[in-house]
Amino acid sequence: MAITILYLGEIVGKTGVFTVRKTLPALRERYKPDFVMANADSATGGGGIGVQHAVYLRKLGVDCLTMGEGAYYKRDMTDYYPRAPWVLRPANYPYDNPGRGWKVFESPAGRIAVLVLLGQAGFPRVHLANPFEALEGLAERIRKETPFSVLDFHAATSAEKRTMAFWADGKVSAVIGSHGKALTADARILPGGAAALTDCGRTGSLQSVGGMDPDQRLREFRTGLPLWASDGALGLEAQGCVLGLDGQGRAVSFETFRHPCKEKLDD
Repeated sequence: MAITILYLGEIVGKTGVFTVRKTLPALRERYKPDFVMANADSATGGGGIGVQHAVYLRKLGVDCLTMGEGAYYKRDMTDYYPRAPWVLRPANYPYDNPGRGWKVFESPAGRIAVLVLLGQAGFPRVHLANPFEALEGLAERIRKETPFSVLDFHAATSAEKRTMAFWADGKVSAVIGSHGKALTADARILPGGAAALTDCGRTGSLQSVGGMDPDQRLREFRTGLPLWASDGALGLEAQGCVLGLDGQGRAVSFETFRHPCKEKLDD
């Protein structure tokens, strides 16, 4: 039995949520995935996700939402995690934290496990357990449940993400990097059978700074005064990747996509 997984790059703001709504039906028709997942670490206001967006994205047909350092940015979501098993925070947070770091989901083609880990570099507000050490034990547990597994590695540097890809090869079916919000051109299948991509890009405004309004980001860089920028609204696009696995959980196909959103946010 084989399985096809579609991954949407990091959803940024209401613009990103709108883009999911408008593009996901066409992506489903094109790729016919058995399972849809998306990184939602910036879905609400560019930082974290609130309950309303978590529920809405689920209704749109996203089977699993993964988070990163913004997992607890929204208080309502922190309290809601026990009722939202489709939203995963990094597994290297303390064990008793709200939410879960991995889960086995049911799909028409079989059981698929999704695991999230947060990198060590570039997150001064968060100091978590070593993700490389965490993966080894978790991957062993997951393999007892299903051969199909995807690791969303939310990390700030390409060096750490590429290193994780080599470490995870043979332990999971795919290692997909997130957080950079810039789709990289290095989709590949490693010798151990794992698909790897340094960063899966973003879903939202392409003519922006990481999905946020460029004029406001420019003022922040010129003045040194921190601003909470609003969403960008131009050049809407869904970015991501599509993964095909064989019955043993090895990647047999892997490609990235860029799908423009023709509708405007105020339509």
